[in-house]
Amino acid sequence: MSAAGGPGGPIPDPASAPDPHPRPDPHPTADPHPRPEPAPTARRRTARRPAARRPTTEPPKQRFDAVGRRVLLVCVAGGFTTLLDQSVLNTSIPALRETLHAHPAHLQWIVAGFSLAFGLALIPGGRLGDVKGRKWFFVTGLALFTLVSPVSATATDPTVLIAARLLQGVGAGLVNSQMIGTLQDVFDGQLRARALGMYAVTGSLAFALGPPVGGLVLAAAGPELGWRITFLLNVPFGLATLVLAVRHLPRPRPATRHADLDLLGLLLVGALTLTLMLPFVQPPGWAGWAAFGAGALLLLGALARWQRRYARRGGHPLIHPALTRSAPYALGTATAMAQFGSALAASLVLTMFLQDGLGLSPMGAALVSLPSALATAVSSALAWRVVQRIGRRTVTIGMAGAALAMLLSGLVAHWAPTAVLPWLFALLQLLSGASSGLMTPTNQAFVLRHAPAEAAGVSGAILQMAQRIAAAVAVSALSGVYLRETAGGGGHRSAYLAASLVCAAVAGLAVLASVLAGRAAAREPAPGEPVALSRGRTGAR
Repeated sequence: MSAAGGPGGPIPDPASAPDPHPRPDPHPTADPHPRPEPAPTARRRTARRPAARRPTTEPPKQRFDAVGRRVLLVCVAGGFTTLLDQSVLNTSIPALRETLHAHPAHLQWIVAGFSLAFGLALIPGGRLGDVKGRKWFFVTGLALFTLVSPVSATATDPTVLIAARLLQGVGAGLVNSQMIGTLQDVFDGQLRARALGMYAVTGSLAFALGPPVGGLVLAAAGPELGWRITFLLNVPFGLATLVLAVRHLPRPRPATRHADLDLLGLLLVGALTLTLMLPFVQPPGWAGWAAFGAGALLLLGALARWQRRYARRGGHPLIHPALTRSAPYALGTATAMAQFGSALAASLVLTMFLQDGLGLSPMGAALVSLPSALATAVSSALAWRVVQRIGRRTVTIGMAGAALAMLLSGLVAHWAPTAVLPWLFALLQLLSGASSGLMTPTNQAFVLRHAPAEAAGVSGAILQMAQRIAAAVAVSALSGVYLRETAGGGGHRSAYLAASLVCAAVAGLAVLASVLAGRAAAREPAPGEPVALSRGRTGAR
């Protein structure tokens, strides 16, 4: 595997850079063992200088082959279907609340409960895929997610909707835990980096497109019917993706995988995830917080001890030792956590402020969010060019732009005149989307470079589980900040300012983690090729 530079190639590797004056390739009919040509004279180099400007060190552009394109299509479609769902829901929250007469606790379970179930399913799903093969777990999860969608759409009681959202979260977690593993199984080197980048871009686009799509549906169908239709949007996508998955995903190859599941490790990880996320979905009071915190520490210690013991007994522990020892992986995951949590919470609070505070219709709120989706699409397509020029600093710069957008949003909401606020928010959403498009796929590709092949599913699942934990924490905390401030008579503007400042602070922590991850990666290079968010030929196996 080799690295390629220039447009369409990965980040150049100085250690493997070719001779700046390469010999011309022999003609196909020439001697298969040509003798070396004499060194060119200074005169010859001068005469050929115009040709030297051409990118002679770059290989031809590489492209995905037919097998790889089909696998990538299935993974991208599965990611878009499951991730669009929660993003669309943010716009529907005010209408849903009025129709079902839902209390704040119900809303927290409806929104954050999905992330809770999603996170609980990720690591078990990733491990099962590593051991038994990924195809049928992907199909099962997508079928569950799709078939429960009508239950969410027809719910007449908040508890029914909560139960349906929990089941959908399990299905979505099972699907997404297989996708990253599948991409790492099927593609190699720079092709893997590009495929993972496209999956991350799909998630960013689904996240950014959700509010505009939800707003259009609510505007066209009305609030009472509109929020129900938003739950049905994923059904046609899900059914189509199911057909494609059955036909095109690689068949399981369990003979090449480890046979041990580490069942106790799976149980401990599930209990730890539940202990970390549950108090943020349903706040328990001070005594409850202390109990959950102590329980989380005990479970973390038990998990670490069991993993060491399991490895000494000759088993393959759930959390691969290479992941626990890798500072770039840990810091990159922390960056993703802070980014995902702050972005999801900021989007939800902005939607609430636009509709409840400024009185905009769902369509008006959707138009304010539309620049974010457009900017995300453009910047993610150009991210590979930026990575080739500045490397890991792309993540830091993108995260800093997102933090700045959150900070400025809170400040303009507090002091700007009402008439210009939607326009200012639209401009800041442009900055936020551009920053997200640069940061999200780049960071994911860098993080997963440090994952060994035999833990491909678990490594991706840990990354996503960390993001879901962050989402549950941030959505619960920030929506609580906003609702408490408005209920206390502080007004929507001051409530939005308080929530935005918290989001900006969390995004600032992501900037710091990104800087530290870059320094750690310089000391601890990943095995294999340099990362590349680039265009490449499929290495489907």
